[in-house]
Amino acid sequence: MIPFRTDAPSLGSPAVTMSLIVANIAVYFYQLGLSPQNELYFLYTYALVPVILSDPSIIAQTGLSTNPYLTLITNTFMHGGALHLIINIWTLWLFGAPLEDRMGRLRFLLFYLVCGALGSYGHYIFNTLSTIPALGASGAIAGVLGGYTYIFPKARVHVIQPIFFFPLVFRLPALIYTGIWFAIQLFQGTASLGTQNGSEVGGIAWWAHIGGFAGGIALVWLLYRNRGGRPTSGPTSRSTQTGRSQIPRSGG
Repeated sequence: MIPFRTDAPSLGSPAVTMSLIVANIAVYFYQLGLSPQNELYFLYTYALVPVILSDPSIIAQTGLSTNPYLTLITNTFMHGGALHLIINIWTLWLFGAPLEDRMGRLRFLLFYLVCGALGSYGHYIFNTLSTIPALGASGAIAGVLGGYTYIFPKARVHVIQPIFFFPLVFRLPALIYTGIWFAIQLFQGTASLGTQNGSEVGGIAWWAHIGGFAGGIALVWLLYRNRGGRPTSGPTSRSTQTGRSQIPRSGG
């Protein structure tokens, strides 16, 4: 199912969402400009390599200059290909703008970064010995989906489902859409547990999606649990008008 529109309101300018999109695009084009050798160094420095997080002494042995814990966030600004990038920034635009409008800019930015780190940690937990760099914004964006679902459970998500050559267009409540999406992630993530070293199925870091989504719901619940549940108004008094190289890597 390919989402192309949501009914949740976004009354203000989603400056943080747009800035995150621009940052992801900028890093991707920076990667494209690197030589294969420099790209490899860039990946192992800023992408999440679980075995380095498990044993930081590897950094000294390999000559890398990186903080393995910082890679829990830096990897979320990296992508393994144009399609990977496009899917992630499109999803961020659809679901991030209304969530930012409801949460406020600074809170949304912190929420996004924490969800990205939680998603990365979810991937790490189930792939502790993996030497494959994991990269992609999907863990953070999964957190955005979780937060969106909590705040806008009944908002309609307009989706396209290709059936052979015929696109089927329909609307689903956000709770149903993300429920189906999460069930798929959980199924695939569970299936990946039977692979060698818990490696990714199809090159996708399923547990980053699962960790990010669960973290997003938990964080929004913590933020609004003392406000009678879901917020009913925005944070301000707005009007109600309206890879080149063949390097093994896993994508989130």
